[in-house]
Amino acid sequence: MDLQTWYEDRRLFTEQAVSVSAAFEGSEDIAVSRAMSQDFLHSLQRVHGLPVSERAMATVQLVVSELVTNARKYAPGPCLLTLELREGCVEVTVWDSSTAVPLCMAPDPERIGQHGLEIVMAVSRGFEVHREPIGKRVKATLVLADDPGGHPAGWQTM
Repeated sequence: MDLQTWYEDRRLFTEQAVSVSAAFEGSEDIAVSRAMSQDFLHSLQRVHGLPVSERAMATVQLVVSELVTNARKYAPGPCLLTLELREGCVEVTVWDSSTAVPLCMAPDPERIGQHGLEIVMAVSRGFEVHREPIGKRVKATLVLADDPGGHPAGWQTM
């Protein structure tokens, strides 16, 4: 059975709102945000029986860490992290008070630092930035399971 069929058989779980949110105000909360994402993914496995690959577990934590770090570093005040299950993917959304849209710099192997957004975009199925009346929301969408051939779910080999 392929993953698409598996998820379609479990539509009830993916149609229901499964999410968690938390506000963060200090840089020490970045580790807490990673732990929150790990707990959320473990819950999807235990409670809902959804497959979450080791790759997905590590990648979601990396993306959460990068997006929350950027929000804490570049925006005044708190940020809000939301993790939500949607159609076999987890959406990582971070709201912060800054209206400045993050820019992905051109790849430069000699540049030290500032590769976070470049990495987030490379590992995500989707990436969006939306300005809000106050601040902005940055959202990355990541697949949860690998197909039996080892390819990330949803990616097509050509």
